[in-house]
Amino acid sequence: QVQLVESGGGLVQAGGSLRLSCAASGRTFSSSAMGWFRQAPGKERVFVAGIKGSGKSTLYADPVKGRFTISKDNAKNTVYLQMNSLKPEDTAVYYCAASAGPNYDFRFWGQGTQVTVSS
Repeated sequence: QVQLVESGGGLVQAGGSLRLSCAASGRTFSSSAMGWFRQAPGKERVFVAGIKGSGKSTLYADPVKGRFTISKDNAKNTVYLQMNSLKPEDTAVYYCAASAGPNYDFRFWGQGTQVTVSS
């Protein structure tokens, strides 16, 4: 059974940094695209960042470009999201997602980790 477990969320002041991790188990995702989404209170879940299997191709939503960095450690079956220069509007539950193949076709989801940015 595939499991994605996020960690690293918490409370941080505006301008601070957090690093989210997502450890996958149940199958290897070394050739699969993975990504991060977020859902703020009262809003829909939205795409934040994605990374292809090799880790060489990444994609970011406009609000986080230049501040967030997604990376992938295939040996550890883990994807990361480094978040810098955090803003209060980044406050949300962050979800890890994984595709079955190389394209952004997310089939597997984590339970989410809360990120709260205070002003």
